[in-house]
Amino acid sequence: MGEAPAKVVFTTGFARRYTGGVREFAIPATSLRGVIREMDARFPGLGQVLEDETNVAIDGALHEVGYFQQLRPGAEVFFIPRIEGG
Repeated sequence: MGEAPAKVVFTTGFARRYTGGVREFAIPATSLRGVIREMDARFPGLGQVLEDETNVAIDGALHEVGYFQQLRPGAEVFFIPRIEGG
């Protein structure tokens, strides 16, 4: 690819639950959809969890999970578990 991979970051609790405690990943993707697919390939079922249970910040700006959101080389993608109210 030749470009800097996206830096994907999870909260500590989320990482414990889904990635064996690993919080940061370098993912070679140019879109949010590509990040989600790669994380699902590494941790089967995680893609659906990311789509259903998280919000995302890309380079510090909150976004709806827009699957075709383009990422700049070296972007930081931070998945934030949604807080449900009642």
